[in-house]
Amino acid sequence: MPTSPPAATDLAQCTATELVALYRTGQASPRDATRAVLANIAARNPVLNAFCFVAEESALQSAALSEARWQRGAPCGPLDGVPVSIKDSLLAKGWPSLRGSRTVDPAQAWTVDAPATARLREAGAVLLGKTTLPEFGCKGETNSPLTGLTHNPWDLTRTPGGSSGGTAVAVAAGMGPLGLGTDGAGSVRIPAAFCGIFGLKPSFGRVPSYPMSGFGSVSHVGPMTMSVRDAALMLNVLQQPDARDWSSLPPTTTDCTSALEDGVRGLRIAWSPTLGYAKHVDPAVAAACATAVATLSAMGAVVEAIDPGFEDPLEITTGLWFIAAWSLWNTLSPHQQDLTDPDFRAQAQLGAKLSALEVQTLHTRRAALGSHMRQFMQRYDLLMTPAVAIPAFAARLPGTVSMNPQSMLSWTPFSYPFNLTQQPACTIPCGLTPEGLPIGLQIVGPMFEDALVLRAARAYETTRPLLRPPAVPTAKAI
Repeated sequence: MPTSPPAATDLAQCTATELVALYRTGQASPRDATRAVLANIAARNPVLNAFCFVAEESALQSAALSEARWQRGAPCGPLDGVPVSIKDSLLAKGWPSLRGSRTVDPAQAWTVDAPATARLREAGAVLLGKTTLPEFGCKGETNSPLTGLTHNPWDLTRTPGGSSGGTAVAVAAGMGPLGLGTDGAGSVRIPAAFCGIFGLKPSFGRVPSYPMSGFGSVSHVGPMTMSVRDAALMLNVLQQPDARDWSSLPPTTTDCTSALEDGVRGLRIAWSPTLGYAKHVDPAVAAACATAVATLSAMGAVVEAIDPGFEDPLEITTGLWFIAAWSLWNTLSPHQQDLTDPDFRAQAQLGAKLSALEVQTLHTRRAALGSHMRQFMQRYDLLMTPAVAIPAFAARLPGTVSMNPQSMLSWTPFSYPFNLTQQPACTIPCGLTPEGLPIGLQIVGPMFEDALVLRAARAYETTRPLLRPPAVPTAKAI
């Protein structure tokens, strides 16, 4: 017979690793954990607006099936029975995927799982529902005409970042320890940094995607989790190839948890606090990241302060982004166009101004950047920077600021270069600002060295406790 969980255990605040240990010993069950998480969603989502769709009945059914497997001693794998949320840009069979847009008709057949959703379902994870994002994932904050504002659990007046903001909020606020996000210019790492959780953008193709993002080969799918070990477990499940994604990488035998505790002694780390061009880094962010790198140096890493030697690729990123928005815009009817977010509309209009020659030149410049970074990473095992130059800013409605490259991404100068280069990169919490807002350290690896990025992040994680936001008001409290 299963025993009760330890009295002090709040299952909604457990990591996936902790939950699986409790399942294995019979101290808790998947149904216990799922009920605890669903109760948190019911109490806190009306305040935070992280979920746009919750599948309570099917989640409990999945948890019951998982519980039966654990009782037979035959779990599907290391995530069996762990609650997980899915960003609403990723397909999930039977659920609407509205992509934060009023242009998508919910009354259609939803018969396909995205590859990442399918792998999680096969692994026995308990799928909770879909999380909020800006329309089509078009910006680094989470607001949309469809779902409104999503709020940061550390300060309800602040943005959680975006575009995977709902997923970050869900994980940070105890509404499921695992979340699935996408990252086209920082969309996993920005909200993970702003919400004080771990977020990984794997090497491009490591986690297959279908259908391919409208923003093309800069867009990655990755885990957003309470802990590094949780992300490693999740990546083990997600990194299987899928024939629907022609760019997915071949099968790998790498177990992302096998070297997780090997530390950083002897690793060559390039530390670049500005990448050579970031002019405005918040002093608290700069100080916390420098301290984190010094901690890794004290653990035996060989740290060299050096910039990788490329100019700010903001123009490349936003140019490619705007032309993708213009392409997507032209799939919409005039009526649908009238329903769009003014920020997405402005991006599309900027994309319409780019000539074919200008777009081709952007691709050529991107290729040169990718080549430069492949060569730079031959000299270093890892590159470290701040994750975002500033802490979370005020939440705001769509259309509040004029859309241009600077307003769109200049405040996150460390994230978008590594979408262009397709390298693995993560953010891990490394402190709080004087106002109590989370700060993230970014760790970038050579292409395909996802396990090494996780290993370094885990080494740092052992030096400080996991961050937890202050008590989030419930719907009854306001």
